[in-house]
Parts: sequence; structure tokens; C-alpha cells
Amino acid sequence: MIESCHRQLRKVTKGKNIFPADESLLKMLYLVTVDVTRKWTDRVQNWGQILLQLSFYPERIGQHLP
Repeated sequence: MIESCHRQLRKVTKGKNIFPADESLLKMLYLVTVDVTRKWTDRVQNWGQILLQLSFYPERIGQHLP
């Protein structure tokens, strides 16, 4: 997940060689971070299937489920 975040930040800054001010770079990185973190709250596709596969390891997953 953290690598995905870094990839998104590099993707945005790679296209720009020069920023007029440090504040403009920080603003761009902030906006990208807000957009990326919004995607983290989306639902996981096929969660039922993933949970079924994880149920083969109850000692590992049991403590994390309600």
C-alpha cells in the first residue's frame, strides 16, 4: 500500500521539472495524498472470496475479525 502511495506521488511530480515555489510542490503533493487516501476507504472487491480463503488460517485471521 505504501509503495502504491509513493508511485502516485512520483507519477505526479515526474511530469514537472520545475516548481515555481516550494509551496506549489507541497500543495500538489497534499492534493495527491488526499486523493490517494480517499481510495483507501473504498470497498475491497471480492471481499467474500478473500475472507473465505483466509478462513483456512483461523489462528491468524480470527483475532482481526469482529
